[in-house]
Amino acid sequence: MSPRKRRIIRTLDIVGLIATIVTVLGAIFWAFPLYWAVVTTLKVENDIVQPGIDLWPRRFTLDAYTHVLFNTKIGTWYINSLVTAISVTVLVVMMSALAGYAISQLKFPGRRILWWIILASFMIPIPALIVNHFVLISQFKLFNTWLGVILPQLVYGPVTVIIYKQFFDSVPKELREAAKIDNANEFQMFFKLYLPMNWGITTALAIITFIGAWNQFLWPFLAVTDEKMMNVTVGITQVTDAFGVKYARDLGSAILAGLPVAIVYLIFQRKVTEAIMLSAGIKG
Repeated sequence: MSPRKRRIIRTLDIVGLIATIVTVLGAIFWAFPLYWAVVTTLKVENDIVQPGIDLWPRRFTLDAYTHVLFNTKIGTWYINSLVTAISVTVLVVMMSALAGYAISQLKFPGRRILWWIILASFMIPIPALIVNHFVLISQFKLFNTWLGVILPQLVYGPVTVIIYKQFFDSVPKELREAAKIDNANEFQMFFKLYLPMNWGITTALAIITFIGAWNQFLWPFLAVTDEKMMNVTVGITQVTDAFGVKYARDLGSAILAGLPVAIVYLIFQRKVTEAIMLSAGIKG
């Protein structure tokens, strides 16, 4: 091996080592606030407000978690979050798949205009629609109902329609012609041909839609005032104390609220990453 090649290999090794060190330091920097939050929930409240930095509890306690679990309605909030998140996920994925299939494979008047409208709606920030949603839900008297929480979240589907349309476009036309020869109608082709061929992306989109619906705060906060109808992200704001802020309880409730979705993410991390990459590709 020539001296020049050796120098190049050494340089690449040094660059790789530096990149690894930077990555590790970045991971530590990112994970430390989460670690600090967890440690804080395990401390006695008096120790939290003491001066100084303790990287480990002086006195270990689970009072923050037991208080949230047994003295709040977090079980009800979990159920509400589960119902709304699953409902939003099923409706968004199914409607988006059907819309993507129709735009991709069917010929009908206004098809191109509809496609451009979907693309244009993708550029509208969701918070800009909050006032319209509030007025509509008020007129239909759907406050403090699951429908009032679920229906406005269905407009979050344009990117899902776009992704489905792109994937349905890639299905070979020969398969569609063969299905037509077998006298398959459009619904049969959709459910037995197109959807199974894109089952991986359906799973990925369902997972990321579920996580997004579970983490929704702004709209459920506006649409629900009854504590029994709150989802977990809104409900944890009710974990208060008459004697001031309880840092351990507040952080404990936040960790319990995010725990289910964190577990879902860890189990389906690969699918979630795939969906995010596809969404970023569509946006680009």
